[in-house]
Formats: sequence, C-alpha cells, structure tokens
Amino acid sequence: MISREPTIERLATARALLLEPFGLDERHLAQALAEIRAHRVDDADLYFQYTRSEGWSLEEGIVKTGSFSIDQGVGVRAVSGEKTAFAYSDDISLASLLDAARTVRTIGSTGAARRVKLPAAKVARSRALYPDLDPIASLGSTDKVQLLERAERAARAKDPRVVQVMAGLASEYDVVLVARADGTLAADVRPLVRLSITVIAEHKGRREIGSAGGGGRFGLAYFSDEQVARYVDEAVDAALMNLESRPAPAGEMTVVLGPGWPGVLLHEAVGHGLEGDFNRKGSSAFTGRIGERVAARGVTVLDDGTIADRRGSLNVDDEGYPTQKNVLIEDGILKGYMQDALNARLMGTARTGNGRRESYAHLPMPRMTNTYMLAGDKDPGEIVASIKKGLYATNFGGGQVDITSGKFVFSASQAWWVENGKPIYPVKGATLVGSGPDALKRVRMIGNDLELDSGVGTCGKEGQSVPVGVGMPTVRIDALTVGGTA
Repeated sequence: MISREPTIERLATARALLLEPFGLDERHLAQALAEIRAHRVDDADLYFQYTRSEGWSLEEGIVKTGSFSIDQGVGVRAVSGEKTAFAYSDDISLASLLDAARTVRTIGSTGAARRVKLPAAKVARSRALYPDLDPIASLGSTDKVQLLERAERAARAKDPRVVQVMAGLASEYDVVLVARADGTLAADVRPLVRLSITVIAEHKGRREIGSAGGGGRFGLAYFSDEQVARYVDEAVDAALMNLESRPAPAGEMTVVLGPGWPGVLLHEAVGHGLEGDFNRKGSSAFTGRIGERVAARGVTVLDDGTIADRRGSLNVDDEGYPTQKNVLIEDGILKGYMQDALNARLMGTARTGNGRRESYAHLPMPRMTNTYMLAGDKDPGEIVASIKKGLYATNFGGGQVDITSGKFVFSASQAWWVENGKPIYPVKGATLVGSGPDALKRVRMIGNDLELDSGVGTCGKEGQSVPVGVGMPTVRIDALTVGGTA
C-alpha cells in the first residue's frame, strides 16, 4: 500500500536530524530551489542524508577491528536537457545550500530575470517496507562481540578440518530527505544489517575457503542462534566441499544454475543492460527492443523494490519516488527498462522508482533493486536429472558484463560435475562465459523453487555501490560455454 502517512512520520525524523540542528526548515529548502529555478532548468532537487555506520570483525578468535562513523551532507542538482550540474557539501547550512543552488543553476539559460512562483509543498507517497529503527542500537556492544564469538566457536566445533574463521557484523542507520522542484518532500529511514562468516578448511596440506551470511533492513535481533547456525553450516559445508573438488572440465555444455544467489548472473548479464541510461544512449544490447523476444518462453524477469525487509528494497528511491514492482521481461518478451527521472523524461516513459545514489555526494542514476526470475513448473531434482553431461552451479563469486555486447564472465565458487543426471564430484575453477541475451534464449527448464539471496548483494556502477538483491529458481541453460582447468 502506498500512502503519505509513512512519509509524514519519517519527515519528522529527517527534520530532527537534517534540518533543525542547522536552523533550517522547509521554507529554506523552497528558497534554495527557487534560486535554481530562477534560471530555466528542467528539474532540480536537494538530497539531504545522515548516515551512522558501525562494523565489527573477528579473526583468530578475537575481535581485531571495530569501526564507527557518522556522515552527513547535502547534494544539490539541476538538470537542463541532457546536462546535469551537481554540487555537494558536508556543511548543512543555509549559506552553503544557497551557494550550491547558485552554482548548479548556471547550467540553465538565464534570459530575462524571472519571477518564480513556488509550487505548493506536498508530501510524497511512500511505502512501509521496513521498521524505522536504528539497528546499531538494537544490540549492545558486548552482545555484538559475543555473537561473533559464538559463530567462530560453532564453525570450529563443526569439523576438525576448520583451521581459521573470520566473521563480520555491519550495521547502518541511514536517514534521507528529498526536496524536489515541484514542491514534493520525501523522506526515508533505512536500517541495514549484515553478518558474514568465512571459514578456511585444511586437509593433507590443501586449503579451501567457504563463505556464508545474510542480512536485510531490520534490527540485529534477526541473527538468532538458529540463523547463525545456518550460516555456519553453509560456510563450513562449502569449504569442505571445495576440499574434495577437482579441476573443472571446459567446453560447451549444459549448465544448471541453483536457486537464490546464482541470480547474480541474471543481475549482471541482463539487469544492467535493462537500465534506462544505457538504452537511452544506445549502448545496451537491449536498446530499441521493447516488444521483441529476448528470452525463451517462460522466462519472466522482475525488478522489485517493494519486498518487505529486503536489502535491495526502498520505501522511496533516492529521487523521492515510491519504488515499484517492474516487469522487465515477460514470458520471454522485453517489456520495459528501469528508469530514474532524467532518463524517463528524455525517453518519454514513466519513472519506475529506480533512481539510486551511493550518497549525498553522488548523482542518482537508474539502478536495480531486487532483480529476479519468476518460478516455473519443474521439480529441481528433475532438472538436475536431465543433465547427460554438464555442470550444476550452486554458488558464484565475482562476475562482470560488457553492456554493449551483453557478454559476461562468471566464476562459480561451488559447482558439481554431473553425468547421467547424478552429481559425480565437486569442481573448482569453473567459469561461465556467454552473452546475456543469448543465454536467456537457451533456457530450457525453469524450476518451481524460486529463492531470493540471503541479503548480501552490493552492486557497483560508475564507481557507486548500492545494496541490491537477486534471485532465481533452478534453471537449465543449454550449450553454455564453460572455461575450466581440466
């Protein structure tokens, strides 16, 4: 449900942190926007942000590092045509606000002096997807340290081959306030937590690594003993599996991707190519292909910023618009792109709530939120059993994509060699190589087991990092190129 009530509550929090301590109120924001609009610009906004972050890390049985930081500031933007002028400052004051406004307005034409009628202030519609809490304060410092120590002890107790354990706990309390040239005011209070566990196992002189973890937009109470035990099991099992791994075969073969985090391949191979800026500039493999078949039948891909508590979700995007559930590909047909305000205006399409920025010191651009493929009707066991000879990849490390060609390269961190429908042995060093649009057309079976990742994703684009989510069901892709070491 979208309403203005949640925003009104969050506006009170944002005012208390970002305006009142500096002697500012909405009249001053309107004054700064009026300064910008004294020149002819197409759009303008102010983006205030207060971020408090904390991190703890454990290694060799002791907490070796702890960090705490507070950052705050304001970004001021003016847009004219395709051009953008941007200024930011960590000094939140009327003087710096007006100075930034006068600087960025120079992008617009001046002409004769203009009197600007201020639009009536209006509160943005918003969602209520996660609690308005400070996760740093949701658990005491001693309890945070003990949480990491319990994870370390559990991992070592699980198997004698575990020789090293590293664990990290991160919390962030982020408050943003957006004032737009049309008079819109929006605010959000964004908690974010993440727990990560990495283990190293050793046997007969061979060392292998395994990692697990998760998080989302909630408090630290989420990391119960049961949840921590699940992460420990996953990390230790991955490391022990890799101890048994053999070099991966190479060549063109059937590849089955497991559910959940392997959706990162979808994120890279397809998601970035469906962001509006690449398509407006004609640099994406999907440019101008709305309404065309770009994937096999049954392939439906969504970007959804409205899933409760998810790492990639937002009540409003970083331009103050409510996030949406956007269908990008439906039954193999390309339906739309992800848009921020600038690219939507220039392409003559609607905004999709995908305007995102790393901080007040960065410009917004179209970015993914939670990107995933919908489930099909096949049993996952049936899909694996259908492999005559091929790879079953259940987890991935890093990857990259060339937006223009759609070509991607991905390394599998956990995978099995399968013959006649049965996993024979784990493999190491498998790399998936292909083209996103081509790979989607080679999808032959889609499982009924859609999973979202555990809450660990971070996406980089043009030097900016933002939290995201990915997901997919078990999927069979035919004739995908695998680079191996065998």
